[in-house]
Amino acid sequence: MTLRFALTDIARSAALFLPLAAKHSVIAFHGDMGAGKTTFIKALCRQMGVADQVSSPSFAIINEYAAEGRTIYHFDFYRISSLREAIDIGTEEYFDGHSLCLVEWPEIIEQLLPPDTLHVRLRVEPDGSRTLSEGI
Repeated sequence: MTLRFALTDIARSAALFLPLAAKHSVIAFHGDMGAGKTTFIKALCRQMGVADQVSSPSFAIINEYAAEGRTIYHFDFYRISSLREAIDIGTEEYFDGHSLCLVEWPEIIEQLLPPDTLHVRLRVEPDGSRTLSEGI
């Protein structure tokens, strides 16, 4: 799946992505700084019925949201400097559960991700639009 969208149309793109997301318990979002990973995750969470404010967990590392009877964990590993740090906070236990895990900056914890993780890449296009594509 490949989606190209303007930030003003991100809600529709998140709605189109939702059926693919529903098939996975861990989704890894790859992309450069400013590509729109957090913005897309916010839109996706709104589509899933999250009423709480969705924000970047840059400093907390993990945010938890409730969505229509399902728990969503939003990870941001940008500030993690080693795999050991991720292990120490119990990352693997989150991935082994039945909750949805949305992971920003997954590169440092790649070996902890389950084999069925959905990897998506976000890119900023020259015209300012975003492209979200499956795979890395």
